[in-house]
Amino acid sequence: MQLTIDSPADFHVHLRQGPMCALVTPLVRKGGFRLAYVMPNLQPPITTTARALEYKAELQRLEPRVEFLMTLYLSPDLTPEEVRKAKSAGIVGVKSYPRGVTTNSDGGIESYEAYYPVFAVMEEVGMVLNLHGEVPSDSSANISVLNAEPAFLPWLHRIHAQFPKLRIVLEHATTRAAVEAVRKCGNTVACTITAHHLALTVDDWAGQSLHFCKPVAKMPDDRAALQEVIKEGHPRFFLGSDSAPHPSSSKTQSTPDKGCAAGLYTSATLLPLVAHLLESFDALDKLEGFVCTFGRRFYQFPSERMRVGAIGGGVTLQKLEKTEGTGDVWRGDGDAPAGYLPRVYGKGAEAIIPFWAGRWIGWQILA
Repeated sequence: MQLTIDSPADFHVHLRQGPMCALVTPLVRKGGFRLAYVMPNLQPPITTTARALEYKAELQRLEPRVEFLMTLYLSPDLTPEEVRKAKSAGIVGVKSYPRGVTTNSDGGIESYEAYYPVFAVMEEVGMVLNLHGEVPSDSSANISVLNAEPAFLPWLHRIHAQFPKLRIVLEHATTRAAVEAVRKCGNTVACTITAHHLALTVDDWAGQSLHFCKPVAKMPDDRAALQEVIKEGHPRFFLGSDSAPHPSSSKTQSTPDKGCAAGLYTSATLLPLVAHLLESFDALDKLEGFVCTFGRRFYQFPSERMRVGAIGGGVTLQKLEKTEGTGDVWRGDGDAPAGYLPRVYGKGAEAIIPFWAGRWIGWQILA
């Protein structure tokens, strides 16, 4: 069986900087994607138009066959004037991180109301607000990684009510509560769903550092809610991988004062992985909507078949049959056989262990 998908787009990806950036940026295209919406939480974070354009030029040099959409990091340095400048320069969105909840978020925000003047100008000029939908853990308020997302959702409704024409994306939803919250909002509010949250529950990361990410995977019913809304074909729910590469040492080693890194790497095999996951819950017919149509429509970036001179085009996937006697996980050296996920990317200090390393998924991209 073969499937051809028009213009796959990943609306949430981390491409890092330095040697890690050089390793993972070309792998966006290898994973089947023609458009990548790039997160700004570098060190230091990207807070100005000039820095965003510099970063975009670096990404385009590393992989000119991908269209990179850039974002700014919401911080006190971001003014209404800079928002107007960013919009004129083609910057698409602004990403907010609550302080300390995930990688490189130490400079994140604590009060959204302080940024209402920025949101007002974003609404006026048509920029997108991307919300990491958690609040920081707080033992006095009984908030932990397990309920940090539901505790954030009143802020989503409050911001949407204050700025009803502002396009808002609740990023990497993990709970049924988040799905229902987005459903209740108007057409200017959408939601991204990752590949790994379609697969994992709390049992998969408790005691397993390679499956640890922020936000953490939740209960089986929460995972079911994500699968159900995709199977429904809801047009305001679409793929944002939150693919986040970390050196393998930072995923597998921790100390009493510092846990393992939060984030899973999926970008290099993303389209075959998503096909496998949607097939697993009988939603393969929704693949193109989820990975292309819905996100591009919300962000107002039409597919390549609708634009003259655009990058990319269709990507063809092939379904493979497992050879008799082969296992569910490939443990050999060298390149993984077709249908299996690779075990590692890169070498030495920058080596990355990807999500589901070595696992059979049964799909490949045809060159």
